[in-house]
Amino acid sequence: MKILAICQSGLGTSFMVQMNIRAIMKDENVDTSNIQVDHSDVGSASANAADYFFVESTLANAVSSLPKDKVVLLKSLIDKNETKEHVNDILDRENIKYDAK
Repeated sequence: MKILAICQSGLGTSFMVQMNIRAIMKDENVDTSNIQVDHSDVGSASANAADYFFVESTLANAVSSLPKDKVVLLKSLIDKNETKEHVNDILDRENIKYDAK
């Protein structure tokens, strides 16, 4: 499975979200051997680039070509609890075991 964090330029914001996702998975004791988490700019994101896309909600129109059921719109990029809820939802959907804390 691949998760892609997307922001306008593909630098700071998306990298921060990528690192938060990785930290959450580590905290939840997720086996990440088959999970890739990366970051990208909005212009480079295509439907086949990842299984799930984490995007700041103001960029919703910019990612309208991506599969809606695979796009996670974040209301707050700094709210790790919001990101954690979305990560755990994906883990549940994909039947990936984790230790919810």
